Amino acid sequence: MTTRGWRLSAVVVLAAICAAGPERPEVIRTASDLGPLPADRYDYTPQDYQRSQRATALLIRQCMAERGHPDFPLHPRYPSDPVVATAVSTDYGVLDLSTARRWGYGWAPAKSLSLRPKGRRMTNAEYADFPACSAEANRRLMRGIAPKRDWLYASTRAIEVDKAVKRDPRLRAAWDVWSRCVAEQGFTRYPDPVAAYTDTAWKRDSDGNTRHTQRERATAVADVICKRRHHTAELWHAARAQKQAVDITRHRDRYAAGLQALRTYRATIAEVLRKLG
Repeated sequence: MTTRGWRLSAVVVLAAICAAGPERPEVIRTASDLGPLPADRYDYTPQDYQRSQRATALLIRQCMAERGHPDFPLHPRYPSDPVVATAVSTDYGVLDLSTARRWGYGWAPAKSLSLRPKGRRMTNAEYADFPACSAEANRRLMRGIAPKRDWLYASTRAIEVDKAVKRDPRLRAAWDVWSRCVAEQGFTRYPDPVAAYTDTAWKRDSDGNTRHTQRERATAVADVICKRRHHTAELWHAARAQKQAVDITRHRDRYAAGLQALRTYRATIAEVLRKLG
C-alpha cells in the first residue's frame, strides 16, 4: 500500500471509530479512554478479580476455622516470603505522558507495596492446612460451571484473535509509522509498542516494576508522543474491535456459553460475599 493509500485508510478507520461508539477523550491516557471492545462483555474483568479474591479469602478463612484455626487472617502472608512474579499488562503499551515522564514503563514503588498481603504470617500449622482450604474454596466458586471448555472462553480466544490483529496490514503500517517516529527522536527502532514496553533494558524486578532510568523515561515519553501524533492506539483499538467482532460471529455459541459460565461464577461470588463478607 502506498503512503497516500495508508493515510486514506487511517482516516477511514478513525472516522469509523468516532462514529461507532461514545465520545472519546481528546487525549488518550488509559486503555479505557479508547472505549469498549466487542469481547469485553464476555471477559473476566478487574472487578471480577477483586471480588473473587475477597470471596476466596473469606471461604479459606471459614475453612481454616473449621480445621481449628479460628483467628486465621483474611490476607495472610506465607511463613517465608516467596519470589513474586507479576504479569505486566501491555495493551497498547504506555499511554499517559505524565506517567511516562515520571516512571517510564513502570509505576510508583508504592503501587507494588499495596499489592502485598497485609495480614500476619501463617504459622506452620496453618500453612499445612492452607492448600486444602484453598482448593476447597476454588471448588466452591466453580460450582455449577460444568464444561471446563466454556470457562473464560473469551480469554482463550484472545490469544488467537491477537495473532490475527498483529497480522493486520493496516496495524503493521501504523506500528511502522510509530517506530520511525520514535527512532527519529534518537531511540531504539522497536517493531511495535509492546516491544518498547517489555524491553529487557528496563530491568524489571520480580514485581514487574522497572528501574525508571533516564533513558527509560525518555524513551517512554517519545513512545507516547508518537502514539498521540499518529493515533497509534486508536488504530490498534479499531483493529482489535474488528477482529473480535469477526471471531464472536464465527464462534457465537461458544462465546454465549462462556458468558453464561461467567454469569454463574459472578452469582456464586455474590452469594459468598453476601453470606460471609
